Amino acid sequence: MVLSVKPCRGRAAAPTEGDALTKKKLTIEETAALEALQGVDVPDQIRNNMALFLRLVRKVLEEADQDLRAIFDVLLFDAILMNDDANENPEEHEAFEDMASIITELDDKNTTLLMRAFVTFFHLANICEENYRVKSLRKRESEVPVGNPDDPINDLTVAYRQLVDECGRGKANALLNRLEFHPVFTAHPTEARRKAVEGKIRRIAGLLEQHEGLGGIALLDNERRLLQEIDALFRTSPIAHKKPTPVEEADTIIDIFDSTLFEMVPEVYRRFDDWELGDKAGTVPPVCPAFFHPGSWIGSDRDGNPNVTAKVSRKVAEKFRTHMLGALADATLAIGRNLTMDGISTGPSDKLVNLWNHQCEMSEAITTRAIGISASELHRACMIVISERLRATIVRTADIMYSSCEDYIADLKVVQESLAAAGAVRTAYGPVQKLIWQAQSFGFHMVEMEFRQHSLVHSRALADIHEHGRWGERGQLQPMTQEVLDTFRAIGQIQRKNGVDAARRYIISFTKSAQNVADVYELARLAFAHEDDVPVLDVIPLFEQLEDLQGAVETLDEMIKLPDVRRRLAQTGGRLEVMLGYSDSSKDAGPTSATLTLHKAQADIAEWAEANGIDLILMHGRGGAVGRGGGPANRAVLSQPKGSVNCRFKLTEQGEVIFARYGDPTLARRHIESVAGATLLQSAPSVEWTNTDSTQKYADMANFLDEASHERYLDLLNTEDFAAWFSTVTPLTEVGLMPIGSRPAKRGLGAKSLDDLRTIPWIFSWSQARINLAAWYGLGTACEKFGDLETLQAAYKEWPVFATFIDNIEMSLSKTDERIGKMYLALGDREDLNRKVLDEMELTRKWVLAIVGDEWPLQHRRVLGPVVRMRLPFVNVLSVTQALVLRTLRTKGDKLTPEEKERFIYLILCTVSGVAAGLQNTG
Repeated sequence: MVLSVKPCRGRAAAPTEGDALTKKKLTIEETAALEALQGVDVPDQIRNNMALFLRLVRKVLEEADQDLRAIFDVLLFDAILMNDDANENPEEHEAFEDMASIITELDDKNTTLLMRAFVTFFHLANICEENYRVKSLRKRESEVPVGNPDDPINDLTVAYRQLVDECGRGKANALLNRLEFHPVFTAHPTEARRKAVEGKIRRIAGLLEQHEGLGGIALLDNERRLLQEIDALFRTSPIAHKKPTPVEEADTIIDIFDSTLFEMVPEVYRRFDDWELGDKAGTVPPVCPAFFHPGSWIGSDRDGNPNVTAKVSRKVAEKFRTHMLGALADATLAIGRNLTMDGISTGPSDKLVNLWNHQCEMSEAITTRAIGISASELHRACMIVISERLRATIVRTADIMYSSCEDYIADLKVVQESLAAAGAVRTAYGPVQKLIWQAQSFGFHMVEMEFRQHSLVHSRALADIHEHGRWGERGQLQPMTQEVLDTFRAIGQIQRKNGVDAARRYIISFTKSAQNVADVYELARLAFAHEDDVPVLDVIPLFEQLEDLQGAVETLDEMIKLPDVRRRLAQTGGRLEVMLGYSDSSKDAGPTSATLTLHKAQADIAEWAEANGIDLILMHGRGGAVGRGGGPANRAVLSQPKGSVNCRFKLTEQGEVIFARYGDPTLARRHIESVAGATLLQSAPSVEWTNTDSTQKYADMANFLDEASHERYLDLLNTEDFAAWFSTVTPLTEVGLMPIGSRPAKRGLGAKSLDDLRTIPWIFSWSQARINLAAWYGLGTACEKFGDLETLQAAYKEWPVFATFIDNIEMSLSKTDERIGKMYLALGDREDLNRKVLDEMELTRKWVLAIVGDEWPLQHRRVLGPVVRMRLPFVNVLSVTQALVLRTLRTKGDKLTPEEKERFIYLILCTVSGVAAGLQNTG
């Protein structure tokens, strides 16, 4: 079946005569695939790769069931034709109706298989996009002359050069040495993709990378292997059989560590040195500090997750520790074996000889074996022993294990300095420096675990202890109280084995006052019989609700008066971390109010910190979706108020964002360089002036938008029976059934309304319904009441935080579809609420497009716009299917047998997985 569509606005033109001549050389299947995608407006490389994958998917379906492949073709044709719901013409409307009609007539088995086919194609389309980004990045990098003063593709070198120009080299170097990028990987249930599926995606991506340029039998073999993987992907259920345990969730971090971080992070440092040092790079001490320090909430975030216990935290920490030490041991041995410089060409320093003698005293057996392998190559022998000591550290062999990562780094530096002194500078500042960078970035712990618990849990535990005694001498303690105490004991044990940095941060959700901080320190002391056993703690208040953000400075004022906090500030040189929550503030107050309130809170906290001599680190609790502070991290950094970054940026990374940002080494490197560059550049006087001046200039506008949007948002949430309606018109209940994380969708503190619902399912559900309400609701009315388009356009051009906010909303609007949204809203039988949502969507779209100057969402985004539009036709098939199946469940659910209901729910979960993959935003 050869598919074709008519060209229309925003889509690629029909094939030219030259294209037609080229296609004479193609097979019928190849021509059909290319023509099917002719209506998708994307760069040629993406379209050609998508055509390849479409041809292979159709072949897989043909082999499985010819009728299934034929229906797939018709749905694909309709989906591409109905792509745009703005100014829909009769032909597009007919395609939409035809699609819905075909899906309605399918039995549940064929519907499920077809949905899995489209889910498969989504994953393949995402691979095409990623492949294009990687190749485009490499091409741009290859075109940069080596003699350039900076690498325009490397944001870190660009930022450093701008700092040198604005501040002088001395100040620029001081800021560079303060640089920290601290992503914290979380276990929030937003990754709707199975781990088994991720493995197949990686293998297919690798095969696509090899495909270009192949010919003959090599090309045939490549496509055979692609078919094998795509067939397996289609036949693999996109839904996992069970929820992962917190210990299993730790594999997410280990997988990313193995596939990208361990090797890629030192490459980031090296690339900076290459540009800054030129020919001297790798022959002199490095200038780039090890600024990347990942953290993790996996196995340690117990806020509302009863599956995370003290026992689990110990297991996860041990999993990270042993894997990290094994990686360092392997890398040390590999580099050590290559240090074949003998004593004649590269004589050892006195310090190296002393190190060797110390090693001999520790273990005669290991050193005898090492010198037997290395003979007169003392540098090599020392490195082999260092590797053996790391392995001994894994099994805790007291005589020879390292007591800390710092001791390991000290030994490496002895080897490095000895090599450099003997003239082997390229080895000293090449492979040995890479090892030092890896150890400085990851320590022995891989990630710095951060513990989190709700403030109410702490106050209840203290009340229980005060009533019954900390050892239960006046009555048995509640299980939760015992668990709280055990958590602090687990932190102490982890610190003793993995180092203090492995587990020193303790975050308090819903911090209301300084007393919440005092409670944590008191509980930590109560958990131990001896004061010396109490772990080192940096207690971090988390401000997430609107009133808490507005009162943050008052709380912090009282917090720094606490003796425990004053003692810790003295130890850290005044360093204090404060976390801001984007999720609950957005759900409770609406996206516009949350964004503006958070911006003001950051400015107020930064001003407070400067006045009190506090070295402030703000942690941003952002999600992947716009409604949770999502969007490009580098732009978010550059829009922060003066003094709120100070060359240190810390944020949560979760769900699909982890895989998207860190799954591919090239893209991960680009992401880290981009965020690090923005973090550095944020301290440039020009950036600080822009943020401060524009914030003051548009303060009145911001206050008006804040109040008007907040009022409109609360009007929606306070509508009678809103919560029940929301559960009906979105797949909220079904989303809660997805096995995508160990964490429940609700906090277990007793609330029975939207107040208790976590922000992730709130946002996830609206995105599945193709409405994305959580990202934009209230802004349209606020702009309409404000009425001054000229001022809004000026703010968009001049005020970075407003520009970032509007751009993120435009991206969110680009993924909405009013036709599909109406199908979901029709499930609720509430015309009043339907009108509120649809009218606000229309208003917001009108004003955002006017502010940006676009005719349709993302028109001016040269790469992002086409890529988003590329995905939508295929997402639409799944969305229509999901809405139709939900209609059956909502209207006939009580008449379905348990087996029928189970099949329908499985089908919905398949579509949920696919829509999440296609939209690239879940929670």
